[in-house]
Amino acid sequence: MNTYKYKREFRLLTPADFQNVFNAHPKKFSCRYYTILAANNSLGYARIGFTISKKKAKNATDRNQVKRIVRDDFRLTHSELPSVDMVFIAKQGIAQAENKQLRKELDFTWKKLKRLANKS
Repeated sequence: MNTYKYKREFRLLTPADFQNVFNAHPKKFSCRYYTILAANNSLGYARIGFTISKKKAKNATDRNQVKRIVRDDFRLTHSELPSVDMVFIAKQGIAQAENKQLRKELDFTWKKLKRLANKS
């Protein structure tokens, strides 16, 4: 039985964690709202971190809502994802995206990530 918790160990917390992803020549997954950089890890589970600047989403409530949606979607699909570290980078206009559309884009990105992991 899967537990759908979003534990502390599923997050990139330190600047060193983020830097490891940037230095590892990550795979890029992009759409009109965001870019996700993914690099393999040896932990056996996926982790995610966020960079959403004030230029991309002006209000803190908008930034927090985007993070909440992405975290929830990640939490539900976490058990199916390969062991990678991901950095979620917001693009201009993400604050105006509808929740339904953002979830649809995320589902498509998770499928691409799983497919890439199955190939290698």
